[in-house]
Amino acid sequence: MNTTMPSTPVLPAPQGPVSAAVLSALRGNRTAFPTVDRAAPYGKDLQLALYCCYETHYRGFEGVDPAREWDPTLLTVRTELERVFLDALRDDVPTGTDVEDELAELLVEHVDAFGVSHHLRRQGELWQLREYVAHRSLYHLKEADPQTFAIPRLEGPPKAALMTVQHDEYGAGDTERAHSKLYADMMGELSLSQAYGAYLDSAPAEMLAEVNFMSLCGLHRGLRAALIGQFATVELTSSPGSDRLVKAMRRLGCGPAAIRFYAEHVEADAMHEQLVRRKVIAPLLSAEPELAPDVVLGIRASTFLTARFEGRLLHHWNRGESSFHEVAEAGNA
Repeated sequence: MNTTMPSTPVLPAPQGPVSAAVLSALRGNRTAFPTVDRAAPYGKDLQLALYCCYETHYRGFEGVDPAREWDPTLLTVRTELERVFLDALRDDVPTGTDVEDELAELLVEHVDAFGVSHHLRRQGELWQLREYVAHRSLYHLKEADPQTFAIPRLEGPPKAALMTVQHDEYGAGDTERAHSKLYADMMGELSLSQAYGAYLDSAPAEMLAEVNFMSLCGLHRGLRAALIGQFATVELTSSPGSDRLVKAMRRLGCGPAAIRFYAEHVEADAMHEQLVRRKVIAPLLSAEPELAPDVVLGIRASTFLTARFEGRLLHHWNRGESSFHEVAEAGNA
């Protein structure tokens, strides 16, 4: 099977006045931007606009001049989009300073928990699994890239430990074992497009918000500790969820290429959890204890955004509906 992915995605369809203006500017047009404050902070119009601004720092878009990455007008608009998004998160996520308590809570598997992985493990259908994998491709086909932005923003032991984790994420020197490659292989096994950004149009705003939070923290030195908190949340909660997804795929009769990605995370993230807790966060806060509130922000914001995403999927699935975003909804975004 040929798993080669195009290096750059195509521009998506606009979902409102803000994303329409950003997409126009990315095409090189002189554009008048609407007032960003009027956009819903978690709506697809704002989240798509922000995602497209961030994507210039990753693979860009087909037909978009790479110089748009540092276009002053787009950077100014991006700053406004970030302000609206981050202000909403700070309003919705309680503050805190006790990082150890936050990490301990992440390790607790509640008996009555019922997220997407629980649903798929117990009674999920193949079409629901395929939707979940398609949505998550917005992150997993660039897996580890947002967190890599933190490396030059750290020093000493936290930098070395994060480098160790990222080395594994990128396949430890073997491109066939890179987590993004394993994810693409899984998508192929599930008859999904493996193309980077293929599901950007159909992804719900809640999925874009999760990825945007990572990029936001990665691209701002002042939010580096929030990015570490976000990364810790993923690493500490990944192994049990990945195990449930492996069992779901086996129950649904998926092939080995589909199962391999989550099977890899059952073991890898159990080890990464210890590295992130003891070798990244502990020395970081020992050297800079004032960063504790930002680590907590990263943990709580990540948990909050994931809950919104999973809530959307389960809401639609429990009604027998697709969770894909309809492009025709643009006027209501």
